[in-house]
Amino acid sequence: MFAIQINRTGSPDVLEAVTLDRPTPKPGQVLVRHEAIGVNFIDTYLRSGLYPLPLPAVLGGEAAGVVEALGEGVTRFVVGDRVAYSAGAGGYSQYGAVPADRAVRLPDGIGFDVAAASLLKGMTAEFLLRRCHPVQAGETILIQAAAGGVGTILVQWAKHLGATVIGTVGSEAKADLARSLGCDHVILYRHEDVATRVREITGGVGVPVAYDSVGKDTFEGTLASLARRGLFVTFGNASGPVPPLAPLRLMAGSLYLTRPTLADYVRTAAEIDDSAGQLFRLIADGVVKIEIGQRFALADAQAAHRALEGRETLGSTILIP
Repeated sequence: MFAIQINRTGSPDVLEAVTLDRPTPKPGQVLVRHEAIGVNFIDTYLRSGLYPLPLPAVLGGEAAGVVEALGEGVTRFVVGDRVAYSAGAGGYSQYGAVPADRAVRLPDGIGFDVAAASLLKGMTAEFLLRRCHPVQAGETILIQAAAGGVGTILVQWAKHLGATVIGTVGSEAKADLARSLGCDHVILYRHEDVATRVREITGGVGVPVAYDSVGKDTFEGTLASLARRGLFVTFGNASGPVPPLAPLRLMAGSLYLTRPTLADYVRTAAEIDDSAGQLFRLIADGVVKIEIGQRFALADAQAAHRALEGRETLGSTILIP
């Protein structure tokens, strides 16, 4: 089968096209023929070496397709089921063997492309808004990178929950997208001081929660945007990892800081079914629209990574085998 593999970490140039044997599902696994593959920032962290992994490796932890074979003991699916999964690595390929309890059945009306573009990002949005900090109607929240893959879902879901959304973006085109999705206030972070604008919008109070997937470049602005006893949710490193933080800095407002990961919020099959179910219902009801800004052939994975890291993308990015 055709796949994209890395033998060393580094720039997008380390992504190489290879031919591998089609995997055989082990006990508890399903073999999925991929129809669409999600591209996420975590893929770039693994490729660059920021997050270590054994090499050689096929990247990609998110894909959608059709169940082709079942490993011993699998009763969760049958051959022919339409599924999507978010699990480990191996997605940048024509086929993937994944644990059955990391996959979910796709409802009618949810296409493979939408599923691959939304499952990991949408479940991330679900736990951030519903469980990490249960957003309440009337709250004003800050979302950094509001036009990104997770950001576009966060904006729409937060509006559905009744929040007032302040979103940051890097260009006028991204500002237009954020506004079209319901963002109440858009800050062009390259031209405006984020914390100053947030204080202006909130009458000097700040926000009770801020979601930041950018990392190093936005950390100080996000921290300075929080209200007293505000929660800083840092969940990504698009611009690089955040430098070490002295806990004493959180005394300025009795602030909270958390660095959550999706894996801890979908530990069981029941949790992943509930999280994905919440997402798919909102998509089916038209509450959340999945913005697929870029589609690349699997063979063009290098170009997809360059676009993502260059902040040249809108919404989600997918690969087509």
